[in-house]
Amino acid sequence: MGNIVELRKISKSFPGVKALDQVSFTLKAGEVLGLLGENGAGKSTLMKILSGVYTKDEGSMQILGKEVDHLTPLTAQKMGIAIINQELNLCDHLTVAQNIFLGRELLRNGTLNERKMNGEARKLLERFQIDIDPETPVGNLSVSKKQLVEIAKALSIEAKILIMDEPTSALTAKEIDNLFAIIKRLRAQGCGIVYISHRLEELQHIVDRVMILRDGKYITDMPFQETTLSEIIAYMVGREIKEKFPRVEAAVGEKIFEVKNLNAGRMVRNISFSLRKGEIVGIAGLMGAGRTETTRAIFGADPKESGQIFIDGEEVKINRPIDAIKAGLVLVPEDRGKDGLCTKLSVKDNIALPNLDILASKLGLVNRKQETELTETAVRNFEIKVADPETPADSLSGGNQQKVIVSKWLARNSRVVIFDEPTRGIDVASKVEIYNIMNDLKQKGIGVLFVSSELPEILGISDRILVMADGRITKELDVREATQDLILKYATQFEKKL
Repeated sequence: MGNIVELRKISKSFPGVKALDQVSFTLKAGEVLGLLGENGAGKSTLMKILSGVYTKDEGSMQILGKEVDHLTPLTAQKMGIAIINQELNLCDHLTVAQNIFLGRELLRNGTLNERKMNGEARKLLERFQIDIDPETPVGNLSVSKKQLVEIAKALSIEAKILIMDEPTSALTAKEIDNLFAIIKRLRAQGCGIVYISHRLEELQHIVDRVMILRDGKYITDMPFQETTLSEIIAYMVGREIKEKFPRVEAAVGEKIFEVKNLNAGRMVRNISFSLRKGEIVGIAGLMGAGRTETTRAIFGADPKESGQIFIDGEEVKINRPIDAIKAGLVLVPEDRGKDGLCTKLSVKDNIALPNLDILASKLGLVNRKQETELTETAVRNFEIKVADPETPADSLSGGNQQKVIVSKWLARNSRVVIFDEPTRGIDVASKVEIYNIMNDLKQKGIGVLFVSSELPEILGISDRILVMADGRITKELDVREATQDLILKYATQFEKKL
């Protein structure tokens, strides 16, 4: 098989950061290449150059046998290059079909041919077994369904080169199996696929070769069958990760947080549980079980119908997020780009924004010295990789964005921290750092509640596990008695419907 992509000595810099340093890269027709590295290693930057989003500073590119000096997203698309981004790039106010055909709309007599676009989109979705109505506004879809629309959008151009950046981060097990079947079909048709993922266990199912970047530099590449996951991790981080799920022991104290009979629509039904000092409680369940809806209702992001919330034994009334924050309850949301950050603002502004009540005087003037100290402490304590705190948050890697979100909440004296899918789309080393943050909170007596779709993570970090199905808690398990099979048993304990 010949190379359909050859990138030679590619370099790219951003203010204060050299994202890529003389990186060379090849891809063959009919090959699935796993492009691996920590957050900030340069993977997404390299692929954005290949897909025309960024312009290279140095180097040369040969694509499908042609020397190419400069690409735009449109010229890359015309050459048959499609990219599925980690951060979803969809227009919420448009329908699924309109998003799929965005920029290549089907016209009739100079106007949009909505009927034809809906029909073509429906055929595409059915072909790839994606169960979504093409006429549904994207804003009404879950993160999982939006990810599938992003995948369908890329597949719609019959790509010769397909880039997948964390495509499974929000998918269910069934949807992942379907995606892998699609990948194998495309590979058999001669499509070259670049697959970026931090879920290393996935690689064995689809990847032919792996290439590893670290700190913007090429480290190595090799056939996947000739290496082990431990070796891959060591190449990625430059050292051996001895413990994937670090666990610390802490004395379990009094009840710090309690929810009683919480109801919020059909996805949050009669939820009751408690959280004690010195423990981490995980919430497990299948996609659509109501886990995120429960955290949003607790935090006041979505309206409650009934229920009580107690912090340190005192009932607190939470109708809006500001009520929760003032009570010492904070949420690290699932969709960090949409709900967790103001991406166009700087790292400094993002950390300061929810803390203006402690940074501003009674006259509303912000203490700039205190703001700078707060930011510098957060960057140092959480090892956020940023050359300058004035850097826009959207220029950071996914792992570093997550650290900014966590750090802004912990700059204040929060009593309970809720993490919703805190490690979605971040690398192995950054995951361990997030686990260590959770463990540190646990040892300090701060309540930790977290939602995760990754059962090894739930089992590795939690002290107790709440299992949800159909908007209900179906079982509470001590981690010492829990297994993946047992969790799945209660995660599929659906109510019998007439």
